[in-house]
Amino acid sequence: QVQLVESGGGLVQPGGSLRLSCAASGSIVNFSVMRWYRQAPGKQRELVAGISNSGITNYADSVKGRFTISRDNAKKTLYLQMNSLKSDDTAVYLCYAADWAARSYWGQGTQVTVSS
Repeated sequence: QVQLVESGGGLVQPGGSLRLSCAASGSIVNFSVMRWYRQAPGKQRELVAGISNSGITNYADSVKGRFTISRDNAKKTLYLQMNSLKSDDTAVYLCYAADWAARSYWGQGTQVTVSS
């Protein structure tokens, strides 16, 4: 079974940038879609961005123009470049993947805190 491990979170000031990574223990070629979700304390988990196997992307309105999702199949890694960070972006960011058989995989999450 493929495991997903996120990294790259941390504390950053408003306006700063971070790049999150989600490394898979196996090939990600069979993942039809990969996504980043986030969950802030007391709030529901929300979709941040997604990318299909063919590279089609989608974003939550709140992050459009600031975040960029990408995937490197050769490196078996999903990325989320986050720029112009705001305090509202503070959350645990989780990596998600689904394969062509509709099996789902989740990472454990990485904390992002935006604060001065």
